Amino acid sequence: MSDTENRNARKLRTGVVVSLSGQKTISVEIRERKPHPKYGKMMTSTKKLHVHDEEGTAGLGDTVTVMETRPLSKTKRWRLVEVVERAK
Repeated sequence: MSDTENRNARKLRTGVVVSLSGQKTISVEIRERKPHPKYGKMMTSTKKLHVHDEEGTAGLGDTVTVMETRPLSKTKRWRLVEVVERAK
């Protein structure tokens, strides 16, 4: 893998839409289970990302994949790649 490919490898995350913030913005909650650094007990850590949704395709409760991108606004650093599963 060359330097250019490695540098352009953008982060992908999968999470659940928890809010339809604006016209083209959604909030996605990322849940990650990882062991505690000292004690080893499994912990659930949660992060909330502001995601750019150009077409407005994602709905509340949908599972989506998001990709890291350049800053689009003060808080938006991610964009919607695909809707993995629709909310039931």
